[in-house]
Amino acid sequence: MSDTPIHTPLDAIAPDLDQIEDIAHATLAALPPAFKVLASQIALSVSDFAPEDLLGEIGIEDPFELTGLYTGIPLTEKSVMDQATAPDTIWLFRRPILDEWVMRGNVTLQQMVAHVTIHELAHHFGWSDEDIATIDKWWVVD
Repeated sequence: MSDTPIHTPLDAIAPDLDQIEDIAHATLAALPPAFKVLASQIALSVSDFAPEDLLGEIGIEDPFELTGLYTGIPLTEKSVMDQATAPDTIWLFRRPILDEWVMRGNVTLQQMVAHVTIHELAHHFGWSDEDIATIDKWWVVD
């Protein structure tokens, strides 16, 4: 990604849930063919914030701390014996994404949403936050 943001009309207003979802779908559609096939098997869910019970499960108190989440069984752990109880899902949380986008100030909204989407997709591929951080310096693991 370029360090210089290219601002578009979408950057001028806070997008709704559908606009965030459209950006995420466009991001997945632009993947190389091999990744696109694997990504097509994942559900995408966009909401303003993560549900309280989900935040509690992962130990996060402030809902603004979570921009996205992958739920499911990573490809590196899947087995033909697994009984899926829910589809693998990439969750995007609009309000925290918008807050981080504004806080950063050096990326477009499309770049921000694409980045969170790809980060969560990497978890589907079985990568840890540490693995992602070695490839993508944007994500710093504390």
